[in-house]
Amino acid sequence: MIKTLRWIVFLLAALAMNFPVIVTLVTSFKTARELASNPGLWIQSPTLANYATVLGKTDRFNIYAYLLNSTSAALIGTLVALAIAFPAAYAIARSAIGRRVLLPVVINLRAMPLVIFAIPLYMMYQWLGLLDTRLGLGLILAIVNIPLALVILVNAIGEVPIELDEAASVDGASAARIMLSVVLPVVRPAVTTCFIFGFITAWNEFLFGLMLTTSRAVPMTVGSSFFFAASGGGVQWGAASAVMILGALPPALLGLIMYRQISASMTAGAVKG
Repeated sequence: MIKTLRWIVFLLAALAMNFPVIVTLVTSFKTARELASNPGLWIQSPTLANYATVLGKTDRFNIYAYLLNSTSAALIGTLVALAIAFPAAYAIARSAIGRRVLLPVVINLRAMPLVIFAIPLYMMYQWLGLLDTRLGLGLILAIVNIPLALVILVNAIGEVPIELDEAASVDGASAARIMLSVVLPVVRPAVTTCFIFGFITAWNEFLFGLMLTTSRAVPMTVGSSFFFAASGGGVQWGAASAVMILGALPPALLGLIMYRQISASMTAGAVKG
C-alpha cells in the first residue's frame, strides 16, 4: 500500500513538473484551426504540418543553421570551460591556492545577473570583431560554465587520495602528468557531469545569444523565438511548439544517455568506509 502511494505521488509530481512540456508537445501536433477551437490536451486530428514547416528552409528561418550554431557554441563553451576549470580545481584541491578568495569570488560572480555584463561585453566584442560568431558566443558561454565546473571538480579531486599523487611523484611524474594520467581517470564521472551540465546550460542560454548574434551565429534558443513574432494571422503556436520540442531534444537525449555517469558523480564520496 505504501509503495503504491509512493508511485502515485511520484507520478503526480512528474506530471506537474512536465505539464508545460506535455502541453507544448500536444500543441505541436495541432493545426491552427484546431488550436482555436480545441485548446485542451486532446488531439482530434493529429498533423505533422508544423514539423514540416519548421524543418523546411526559408529565408527567415533555417533550423539546421541554428542547430549547428548551438552545437558549435555549446561544445566550445563546455570544452574551454573544462580546460580552464580542471587545472584550476586541481591546484585548489591539492595546494589550497585560491580556496579562500578565488573560489568564492568565481561562484559569487556566477550568482550575479548576467544582464549587468551586457553593455561592456557587447562593446568589447564589437572591438574584437567577435560579434555574430560561433567562437565569440562559445567563449562567453565558457565563462558562464566555469563556476559550476570548478565547484564540482574541486569536490571530486578533493576525494582522490593524495597518496596517489605522492606515489606518482616518487616515480618521477611531473605535476601535469599526475593531473592528467592519475587524477583525471579517477574523476572522469565528475568531468562527464560537468560536460553534460555545461552543454545543457550553454545550449539553453538565451540572453547572450540574443545580444551577441544577429544572423550568422544565431543559436536555437533565439531562432525559436522567431515563430512568436506576429505575422499575418498572429503567432504561429503550432510551429513555435514544434521548434521548441526539436530544440529541446539534443540536451534531453544527452542527459538520458549520460544519466549513469551523472548518478555515479553525484554519489561519489557519499559513503566512506
